Amino acid sequence: MEKIVFIEDETTLQKMLAVALKETGYSVTTASDGEAGLAAVRAEKPNLVLLDLILPKMDGFTVLSEIKKDELIAHIPVIVLTNLESAEDVEKVVALGATTYLVKANYDLPDIVAKVKEILEK
Repeated sequence: MEKIVFIEDETTLQKMLAVALKETGYSVTTASDGEAGLAAVRAEKPNLVLLDLILPKMDGFTVLSEIKKDELIAHIPVIVLTNLESAEDVEKVVALGATTYLVKANYDLPDIVAKVKEILEK
């Protein structure tokens, strides 16, 4: 079973998307802040990370940067799922090594699940 670590501080979205991903057959570990999320990625070595950028304790940019610096987890695809829409933010996360950048307002749950599936099947 493919594992996903979902780092998101918005509880409703975290629960709804985790349920949708589990129903699709993925194992999902959630974290509500950047520090816990990074620890979960290091511990779980998931097949994919879903990452919000605005997080307590450690922001998503730092989490992404730390993932990509660590040889053991640098290969894991990271989907950034955020409300930040500026071109600067997109460029920054792409430069840091994110696989995909999704703006929450533009995607509903089935779209996000489909994107996860598409990346995991590559």
